[in-house]
Amino acid sequence: MQQHFSLAECDVVGFDLDHTLCRYHLPQSARLIYDSFAQYLVTEKGYDEDLLTLPPDNLDFCCKGLVLDIEEGNFLKLAEDGTVLRASHGTKSMTFEEILEIYGRKEWKHFNTVSGMVSRTAKYYLYDNYFDLPGALLCARVVDSLDQHDGQKKYDFWKDMVAAIQHNYKISAFKEDCGMYFPEVKNHPDKYLRRCPESVKKWLKQLKNAGKILLLITSSHSDYCRLLCEHVLGSDFEEYFDILITNALKPGFFSHTPNQRPFRTLENDEEQEALLSLDKPGWYSQGNATQLYDLLKKMTGKLDPKVVYFGDSMHSDIFPARHYSNWETVFILEELLGDKGAVPVKAESEPLEKKGKYEGDQLKVPYFVSKQWGSFFMDRLPGLENAEETLVHTWSCKCISTYSTIAIPSLEAIADLPLDYRFTRFSSNSSAIAGYYPSPPRALLPSEDSVMMK
Repeated sequence: MQQHFSLAECDVVGFDLDHTLCRYHLPQSARLIYDSFAQYLVTEKGYDEDLLTLPPDNLDFCCKGLVLDIEEGNFLKLAEDGTVLRASHGTKSMTFEEILEIYGRKEWKHFNTVSGMVSRTAKYYLYDNYFDLPGALLCARVVDSLDQHDGQKKYDFWKDMVAAIQHNYKISAFKEDCGMYFPEVKNHPDKYLRRCPESVKKWLKQLKNAGKILLLITSSHSDYCRLLCEHVLGSDFEEYFDILITNALKPGFFSHTPNQRPFRTLENDEEQEALLSLDKPGWYSQGNATQLYDLLKKMTGKLDPKVVYFGDSMHSDIFPARHYSNWETVFILEELLGDKGAVPVKAESEPLEKKGKYEGDQLKVPYFVSKQWGSFFMDRLPGLENAEETLVHTWSCKCISTYSTIAIPSLEAIADLPLDYRFTRFSSNSSAIAGYYPSPPRALLPSEDSVMMK
């Protein structure tokens, strides 16, 4: 594998939509997601009304990379070798002694499956993107509430949580104005969505003018996708892309075979019958990476076109695109923005008078570094029997260097670079920090260890 990566060498450039091309005002969207699930649990499933009141500082609980041990009601932060670094029961942090007693100093029992990126089982759930995180906080508060009222030892709330997610996000919810989430975003898009900076729009056009094929692959349904794209890119958004794929049901889009997940055409946002193959560019629903790649071969005239895919979810975007399709992957990691070591990215995407009244909230970033959970990248492992504590990489951090080509805080961070800019890859040497652009997180820099981990 060569040491550098350049967009100029790619034939095809693909993008996820949510939190990649379309970025959200995180404090507002987190609160909306939390409220939409909590409302359902209280009104439809009879949970405690206290869940509807959310003190703002509670959002500190939200941290990417946590795993919920569903039956125990425990949240875990894992080291790269699968040992438990930090844990909480509900929202209450466990002491080191409690962690040792329950989990020991050994690989967590489900680590094998979770590290294979299987995040949907009855035993545990992996929280790895901003849509997921408010649900983690709600589940933690549900555990607190059940402990207070019922003193439960094993928990059975997960099926209700799944029902709350399905109620708010099911395919027909947007059209039917069902649940709380879609109606609210439809009515107040400026409150939740950040318009795409001009530099990024110009960059997308530059990619196209350079002969690249541009893809949009999102698990959002076509009607929500249209709302987002019109708002963040403009009414001409379809002109940016050669192929748009909605309701892609990632990661299955990458892992399933064509007969398991055929492409479908759309009419008025309704899915039509399955296609036997993908023959031309356009807007499609569902589908699979195998047939898409066949079309890309035809469009480029190459046997082995080089594809790069940008996304914000390790589980849905980065791991499957690399593991199943062997695509280059660029991980969008907003945590790099909240890190004092990173070069600040220009926030001036539009003139001041055009900025919405919610723009100031960008300063109150909700959870780049959670006080409760510490750094997303590193943590201290206390020593046993008076031994010194050691600094270890988190499992999340290990995934980044294993499955990403590079990691960046936003598209804006690279939009002004020439297309032939040579990025250093993660896999280029043994360094775990090579692939971060514009700079590695401070937590990973040796001189800063003591500062960051306190």
